[in-house]
Amino acid sequence: MTRRVSTRNASVQVWQAYLNNRTKRHRDSRFLVQGVRPITQALANGWPLETLLYRLGAPDLSGWAREVLDTTDVPQVGLVPELMAELGEKASAIPELVAVAISRQAELATFEPGEPGEDPPVVVVFDRPNSPGNLGTLIRSADAFGACAVIVTGHGADHYDPQSVRASTGSLFAVPVYRAAGPAQVLEFRERQVARGIPTRIVGTDEHGSHAVFDHDFTEATILVIGNETSGMSAAWQDACDDLVSIPMGGTASSLGAPSAAAVALYEISRQRRTFAR
Repeated sequence: MTRRVSTRNASVQVWQAYLNNRTKRHRDSRFLVQGVRPITQALANGWPLETLLYRLGAPDLSGWAREVLDTTDVPQVGLVPELMAELGEKASAIPELVAVAISRQAELATFEPGEPGEDPPVVVVFDRPNSPGNLGTLIRSADAFGACAVIVTGHGADHYDPQSVRASTGSLFAVPVYRAAGPAQVLEFRERQVARGIPTRIVGTDEHGSHAVFDHDFTEATILVIGNETSGMSAAWQDACDDLVSIPMGGTASSLGAPSAAAVALYEISRQRRTFAR
């Protein structure tokens, strides 16, 4: 099903609202996917798409865009270039495609990763992220280093914000993201895992950690906690953690950004497990 739109009609106004109106995204359970890799990953992972928007007046659409439009049964809407430019938020070029996706509200209460005797799962917690871009970058690192989920705690950035979706480069569609109020819900998750026969430790990254990240044994199931970008790890999270590890640094930097700290710790977890697997 295809239709063409040349004016800023009611549908276009709704799609534009998804760019910067979190309340509208949440209420409609919809968000926008911009970029070649995010759209490709959404399709590859079977993510539910409501509409594919494509650029009108462009016989030179790329082979990728043509293939997506020709091989999917998602309803399609053609938009004039100026409207596509607004929805794509790109200053340098008008996007060929933008997808309207359906949000998935995953429930932490039903999340049960791993099985006894299998590789112990790794879950990353990001507490009250300020920046959607940082959240998307952390989701990308979680995907790259084999974490099975990301949990966002507190009133943090929206993982369906277009900045987060772009920064994840499509990893949002491969790694489930859960929301939780705070440490209590994550502790409940850990207890459920222990009851299932999966011993799990909660490990936080903090500049005052008792030992360096590379001196910690990460071969058990792990919940890795990353604190807020501005205020760091809260007292409540420090109390909830079984261990606190630091990331030694040189140079003049006072600290690593939250996504960088997550990537370093996740790499160390992956490195240790690959070493022991060999």
